[in-house]
Amino acid sequence: MRVLVLGAGAIGGYFGGRLAESGVDVTFLVRERRRQQLAERGLRIESVQGNFHLEKPKWIMAGEEAEAFDVILLSNKAYHLSDSIESIAPYVSKDTVIIPLLNGIAHMETLWDRFGKENVLGGLCFIESTLNADGDVVQTSKLHDTVFGEWEGGKSERVLQIAEAFSRINGRFKASSFIQREVWHKYLFITTLSGITTLMNAAVGPIQSSPHGVELTRQLAEEIALVMKSWDAPIDADIVDKQIEMFTSTHAGMKSSMLRDMEKGLPVEGDHLQGYLLKRADQLDLSTPLLKVVYNNLKVYEQKREADK
Repeated sequence: MRVLVLGAGAIGGYFGGRLAESGVDVTFLVRERRRQQLAERGLRIESVQGNFHLEKPKWIMAGEEAEAFDVILLSNKAYHLSDSIESIAPYVSKDTVIIPLLNGIAHMETLWDRFGKENVLGGLCFIESTLNADGDVVQTSKLHDTVFGEWEGGKSERVLQIAEAFSRINGRFKASSFIQREVWHKYLFITTLSGITTLMNAAVGPIQSSPHGVELTRQLAEEIALVMKSWDAPIDADIVDKQIEMFTSTHAGMKSSMLRDMEKGLPVEGDHLQGYLLKRADQLDLSTPLLKVVYNNLKVYEQKREADK
């Protein structure tokens, strides 16, 4: 099974590297700067789950000739989605399976429009990782899980084949019969986590121990869940309780990837995550005051970032 991983960053580099470590035929689709790093250092993973060094990773750059791949993993940021779609298009055949690991839900329709529903599975991942100054992947938590499945549910033959091919990975690559529900649950969790940590400009620990930190986190989660229910999203009735329990038990140093991006002065996915929900809330005249504050904070950050260029 030939696998193309779009990018070799914090997520694509980690899961692509782990797949290559397990013997899967992996090629990374990278830009010039990342190609140079891989050529000089290889792909290095520093992880609480065990370090790994792939001395000579396989890569191609956009536009280079290659046969269509069996599986393509998308690990790009949402604001790069249009460019990413054009980059992978030459390597997609009628039998190619695309597994997006992006946060949120808005990207699904875009991918369906371009490649057809039959080529796109649902997917998500749980990982806390970043790139250091040398371009090495640094992974710092116990979670390093990927979940994927047919959008309409059940476990097809192709899903089972992929699960088997990826079964030896150091981590988890799990097939789900209910991927829609899992994607929406992840959307709720990551939008809450990124929202509260960027609003407070803090890791989870100080928020947990502050006078109203958990209360405000719950309020944000409940507002998001309200919008999702208006969408008839298949979320569990007690999902907010479960996710707040998860939040309060998360290790104190946990930061959302969005907060890490802000600390580095990078773009953020506010429009794709919080903004997408706010559009729905405004259409239905739903009250989401804290979600508006979170989103406004992100837009102010974007304005300041643009002014500092």
